[in-house]
Amino acid sequence: MKTLLILRHAKSSWKDETLSDHDRPLNKRGQRDAPRIGEILHEEGFQPDLVLCSSAVRARETARLALEAVDFNGKVEYREDLYAFEPGAYLQALVGLDDSVDQVLIIGHNPAMEELLNGLTGEHHMLPTAALAHLELPVERWSEISFGMRARLINLWRPKEI
Repeated sequence: MKTLLILRHAKSSWKDETLSDHDRPLNKRGQRDAPRIGEILHEEGFQPDLVLCSSAVRARETARLALEAVDFNGKVEYREDLYAFEPGAYLQALVGLDDSVDQVLIIGHNPAMEELLNGLTGEHHMLPTAALAHLELPVERWSEISFGMRARLINLWRPKEI
């Protein structure tokens, strides 16, 4: 079994209209919610073998704040290909993982994160900003994952519910 943690970046700011979408930071709510998700990671005992994160500023800030809360010292990959809004980019990144990796946290953007969650579980779930989903994948190798595989959603934490 492989474990996948899907985290949509926390709420971003639209305050500075001169910034590109890629360069938008977190707003105050996002800065508050990201560490709360880190606390969930800590309380649940998650220690990912690898974190895959979009290169966007808001995703990197979400990763930094959440991982500080869990005192994570593992490997984080900030990837341009995960500054994506289609789920295929995220699925491709996962399929290419080394099989020695058992637990992965992936941080990215909607609608792709929500579509990834729904495509893997075959269920419909809303994934607001800073929401974290815990999936159990019925595979031994990352290359075996695909949409429609019926991954099991173990839990879904939304900031407004925690």
